[in-house]
Amino acid sequence: MPDDYKVNMRRMYHQFPTNPEFERKYNFKEDLPYIVRTMAGMDGQSGEFITDGPDKKGRPIKAKRSINIEITDRSVDFYPLNNSTINSVLKNVESEGIIDFKVTLQYSFLNDKFDRIPFKGDSYLVRTGLEDGVLTLKVHNIDGLGRTESERIADTIVEEIVKNAPNV
Repeated sequence: MPDDYKVNMRRMYHQFPTNPEFERKYNFKEDLPYIVRTMAGMDGQSGEFITDGPDKKGRPIKAKRSINIEITDRSVDFYPLNNSTINSVLKNVESEGIIDFKVTLQYSFLNDKFDRIPFKGDSYLVRTGLEDGVLTLKVHNIDGLGRTESERIADTIVEEIVKNAPNV
């Protein structure tokens, strides 16, 4: 087995679904290390959105959404990917190939007493494949109610890519 094949395989999660919920292709002028750096930069970011309350009464609330990013290693495990771990991860990332990530969204809201109350989040598998200037993003919800759609996860990644390098 060639060494470059082994390097690429260790970053592909062995249980990634064959039919993900969302898939789209994009023209892309950078390499996989750029994507890994972008994903690491997303870790810890947060924002607000409107969703149904966790009490399931159909009442919309303004909730906070926090992002945690992990990267696959050895095809079976996920490890935190952030600005502290990025240098060790980039040592074995090729310029093209496939890398899988886990994106975990943690949700919370402020109650009437202004206490932050956490509620069930969502987890997604994200497969990024880069070949000949074409980036393929595949996203699949693996846990949670899907308060954030798989397409929105892909859109957020693309927004971060463009924000960090407008010529991409």
